[in-house]
Amino acid sequence: MNIPNLITLFRLLLIPLFVAAFYAPYKWSYLASAAVFALASVTDWLDGYLARKLNQSTAFGAFLDPVADKVMVAVVLVLMVERYASSLLMTDNRYASPLFALATAVIVARELLISALREWMAELGQRAKVAVSVIGKIKTAFQMTAILILLAVIPEHGHPMMYVGFLCLYIATGLTLWSAFIYLRAAWPMLKEGLGLAEGKKKVKDPL
Repeated sequence: MNIPNLITLFRLLLIPLFVAAFYAPYKWSYLASAAVFALASVTDWLDGYLARKLNQSTAFGAFLDPVADKVMVAVVLVLMVERYASSLLMTDNRYASPLFALATAVIVARELLISALREWMAELGQRAKVAVSVIGKIKTAFQMTAILILLAVIPEHGHPMMYVGFLCLYIATGLTLWSAFIYLRAAWPMLKEGLGLAEGKKKVKDPL
């Protein structure tokens, strides 16, 4: 077990710590849960950096790293839906709460879909066609910013930064759909063949 993989495993161990901080019955729990998530984000960068720097990239690490990322993000988003389903009702927009839940569902569903797509494309030897795109990286930046802000602020206080967090999350949701379309379009020739929709090759008649 090399150092990058140990760091990735540490990120997985941060998940129960995050849940404990999130539900702690103290006002400092908001900053504490945000700090745990921020630490997890740093380890996400660090394990990849060390794997390249120390030439310790492994197949196990390539598998474990995205799993740790997606599990952490999914847990955080689900818990935030519980927190903001009521606080969003303080706004004048009566559709705010359903929109927040919908945005979370879209992000989580996209992560599962694209992860499965990449695994399947890797089996076909076409993994490079669905490699992380620039849009995907921008989406991740907005998503992480939104999560950090919404974890740190206290909803009942109605802090202006809370609405900045909402905006970042909705932008991330739009980019989530856009990037998913890009990946699916890149994989469409293989998907079409797998679904049996590919046009059959025309048979050439034997010369008489």
